[in-house]
Amino acid sequence: MSVGTIDNIEELIEYLGVPARRIRLHPPPGTATEEDVLRVQPWCELIDGVLVERAMGWYESRIAAVLIYFFEDFLQVHDLGIVLGADGMMRLQLGQVRIPDVAFYSWSLFPDREPPLEKILSAVPDLPVEVLSEGNTDKEMERKRREFFGGGTKLMWIVDPEKRTVDVYTSVDEFTTLTENDTLDGGAVLPGFTLSIKAWFEQAWKRA
Repeated sequence: MSVGTIDNIEELIEYLGVPARRIRLHPPPGTATEEDVLRVQPWCELIDGVLVERAMGWYESRIAAVLIYFFEDFLQVHDLGIVLGADGMMRLQLGQVRIPDVAFYSWSLFPDREPPLEKILSAVPDLPVEVLSEGNTDKEMERKRREFFGGGTKLMWIVDPEKRTVDVYTSVDEFTTLTENDTLDGGAVLPGFTLSIKAWFEQAWKRA
């Protein structure tokens, strides 16, 4: 099945694996382009010519922002690459523009350590991080994993704020679930990086 063979909204919802409220109908599904993504940035991803709104609340944004802080603090000492936030657009393949909540790119992806000056980055991150929101679905996240790992991603973290867990994926279907009692590590992607999951969430909801 492709968007071009879909006859109704029900089929489109099933194909995309996201709730109807996140599917934009203007421009018509199947006709959206990267220019449309840039027009509405950073609110939508592009999936097979369809603009799909991202599902992210303020608390999920806070969790991502704190992770970026820990990444940047580590990278100040270990100059291994760069980090993008929740408005960093990337082209995984033709017609697919994704915007993970956090993304780490090693310097090996950029010759001479000079990232290209383009609005949509034509490179797949070594480590994308997705922070789940209410509107995310299992089917949606499975498709994202296929796209990222198919493009060269080596490690992917999917964070569940409600359960305070992190699923650490090393391939599309192989993962380990870590809890607040565990410590994340960057493996071969970010060697030396460690982060207590409990400390991460406590910093994200730190009160005076």
